[in-house]
Amino acid sequence: MADSDNRDVVSVSDEKDQPITREYLERDESPEDVEAKKKEAALVRKLDCYVAPVMMILMLISYLDRGNIGFAATQGMTKDIHLKSSQLNTAVSVFYIFYILAEFPTSLLVKRLQFDRVIPIITFCWGIVCLCTGFVQSFGGLVTTRIFLGFFEGCLFPSMTLFLCNWYTREELGIRVAYLFIASALSGAFGGLIAWGILYMDGVNGWSGWRWLYVLEGILTVLWAFGTIWLVPKSYETAYFLNDAEKAIMRQRAERSEAYSGGSGHYSKADIKEAAKDVKSWLHGCIQIAVVTILYGFGTFLPIIIKDGFHYSTVQAQYLVIPVNLWGAVVYAIGAYLSDRYTTRFLPLIFMAPIGVAGYAILLAPVPTAVRYFATYLIATACFLCTGGNITWLSANCAPDGKRAASLGILLTLTNIGGVVSGQIYQSNAAPGYTLGHAWSLGCLGVAWCGWWVVRALYVRREGGKDRKIAERYVRSEGSMYTDREPDFRYQI
Repeated sequence: MADSDNRDVVSVSDEKDQPITREYLERDESPEDVEAKKKEAALVRKLDCYVAPVMMILMLISYLDRGNIGFAATQGMTKDIHLKSSQLNTAVSVFYIFYILAEFPTSLLVKRLQFDRVIPIITFCWGIVCLCTGFVQSFGGLVTTRIFLGFFEGCLFPSMTLFLCNWYTREELGIRVAYLFIASALSGAFGGLIAWGILYMDGVNGWSGWRWLYVLEGILTVLWAFGTIWLVPKSYETAYFLNDAEKAIMRQRAERSEAYSGGSGHYSKADIKEAAKDVKSWLHGCIQIAVVTILYGFGTFLPIIIKDGFHYSTVQAQYLVIPVNLWGAVVYAIGAYLSDRYTTRFLPLIFMAPIGVAGYAILLAPVPTAVRYFATYLIATACFLCTGGNITWLSANCAPDGKRAASLGILLTLTNIGGVVSGQIYQSNAAPGYTLGHAWSLGCLGVAWCGWWVVRALYVRREGGKDRKIAERYVRSEGSMYTDREPDFRYQI
């Protein structure tokens, strides 16, 4: 794709330099266009078979490796390495500090360094770190492995998000980013299943079950890292699964996406400046702090909450997390599909957040254990969809590619402040109530719900300004930078 800053077309128009109008945007499709769309739809289905699953498995494995600390804690890790007071919480939080440090530079550099190089390398590195965690003997060793795990995994999510942006259009992106969070939900289910099975390895070779948990999951990650060397394509031009006709369609998609994707991978200071001065980057970012606090707190501490808070056994805590996370994955898949299908980003978020609020309210109330367990399903209904939906909403509404990368970098950097917070609100010495964690999470969802109304008002106001420019037959100044503020870039609301 050519850099949108260097385009010869000055007006926001078609190839004849005619200023864009509402009639131009809403023109009818020819039969040839309909046939082309059918071929493109077949191509997208193929991408969903070869591109999206690789990213989903990466996401699933990464969440397994970061979240298994909760399962390990229920299996005796805290006693075996002599953790005291809030040291487990510290180990959880320190992961996200270095996760934050890695995300923004990765957002800016990964396309230049090439996805097919970066993704296998960082996957291999964090797999080795996960494996080594099975050998730690003290709090210091645990913190050291969590630091390195946070850094390498911090490089992954921006890499995957921007990788998907290079294969899918923004109208298709919502459900594909949703795949990543569906995978994160499934990781909780698989994590519970694996932890449940590994309970029976306790004592094998003289090792505790939790050590086997880290070692086996680390080996799995290293093996998948080698697989991604062949499975992550350098570009659509070299993709092993595309034929010549499909590559031609990909070129057309790339050209059509030029309005919001510079494509060079060499982002300028102007891109970063545009992202930093756009209030929507910070609004979405602050909301993400809130929703990620509940996602990470819920995902990491759910086994501990079920065991200590609901007074179930260790075995029960391992398998009771499975259906909760499966439910979250199903709800998110449906919500993301409908969001893409009807091109609406606001409504799924605004409807689901109150369900999560109700879940936390139940956990704070003096109700029977069965009702409290039911409340975890209400929380799962909201937390995955709200987190992924907010990222998709920002990503779909940024242009050009450099600004989108920088905006996502800002959001993801702010995001993991929520990760640091989530590690502190569920203190082990707060059992069995965990009142602070539940109340804080309830408040976070309430803040996010209010924030989305503000974001919607911002987009509606900006769309009104674009309509006025279209009515005035606006022409972009020669040499000016194309951004999402141009009239022909329509925000998804």
